[in-house]
Amino acid sequence: MSKIPLSKCFVNAEVEEAALRAIRSGQYILGAESKAFEAELAAHTGTAQCVLGSSWTMIVYCLHQLQGIGPGDEIIVPSHTAFPTMEPLIHLGAKPVFADIDDTFVMDLAHVESLITPRTVGIIGVHLYGHPIDNDRLLAIAKKNKLWVIEDCAQAQGAKYKGKTVGSMGDFGAFSFFPSKNLTVLGDGGCITTNKVDYSDRLRMLRNHGRQGKYDHEFTGYNIRFNEINAAIGRVMLKHLDGFNENRRQIAARYGERLKGVVQTPPVREWATPVYHMYVTRCERRDDLQKFLKEKNIETGVHYPKPNHLQPAVIGLFPYIPKLPQTEKAVKEILSLPIHGEMTLGAADKVCDAIAEFYGKK
Repeated sequence: MSKIPLSKCFVNAEVEEAALRAIRSGQYILGAESKAFEAELAAHTGTAQCVLGSSWTMIVYCLHQLQGIGPGDEIIVPSHTAFPTMEPLIHLGAKPVFADIDDTFVMDLAHVESLITPRTVGIIGVHLYGHPIDNDRLLAIAKKNKLWVIEDCAQAQGAKYKGKTVGSMGDFGAFSFFPSKNLTVLGDGGCITTNKVDYSDRLRMLRNHGRQGKYDHEFTGYNIRFNEINAAIGRVMLKHLDGFNENRRQIAARYGERLKGVVQTPPVREWATPVYHMYVTRCERRDDLQKFLKEKNIETGVHYPKPNHLQPAVIGLFPYIPKLPQTEKAVKEILSLPIHGEMTLGAADKVCDAIAEFYGKK
């Protein structure tokens, strides 16, 4: 059997021509392609503003700096997420307060509410694996306690909550363009979406050495500028995003149909339109299954094998270790199956056949 990859980047002649167009333009940083990409991303998300940066981590770091985050502040985050969700706030001296998860792998909002203290300043709600968190409830909790909300949409570009695109409902949305993401630029990159023009204006300056004009620096900033080649590629990818997300949902539906009763498939809330950045199952004998699938040339992953509240980098700074039983149970069972925008139903069937064979249900 030919290899079935866990994920795959889309590249065609249109993508290649876009890259060449940027190369031939003679302008390579924060030019016309970047400005157009920002406008198109904002329109797709449904916000007034979008600010590109060199990575999710660094554009969020700059955002946190503008928010005035620092020592003594507490920010509620899920432990079950990619490590960068909490990296920027830790660098600024704030403390991550870890919430447990529900059966869709996003934060348990009842637990979130119980974690709020006088030191809490905000909540980062992660739409993990492409399934939205309950934004209405999250925003109600935040409003009641006078907290800001950042929607971490790194794995959820194009997902919808009650018909609204994620990244448009909190104070800010944060997106990643890493190669495995639903929308990639074939390199690194990220952006912030918002309706807060005062923040977007200062964020654009902060990413570019605090510049107002070429030689006018209003404050000290950074170099986390976006490049034109990645922006041109991203504009093509954005045109295909909705179609590729629909294909992911079709693959997920096939998995759900054929793997029911074989492994535990991911549930979907009635208000969610997920985009399946990853299709994450819960399995008995997970490690043995993963080894068996590898032998069948089927690539899988575990996202994530170690919760962030147990990471050495976190324990070294914050020695109190919370008990998160749902998170700690899930990481021993989860297995991500192949899924991407161009995957065929035939490939999904081969994955299902192999899993059924492993469990003796073929």
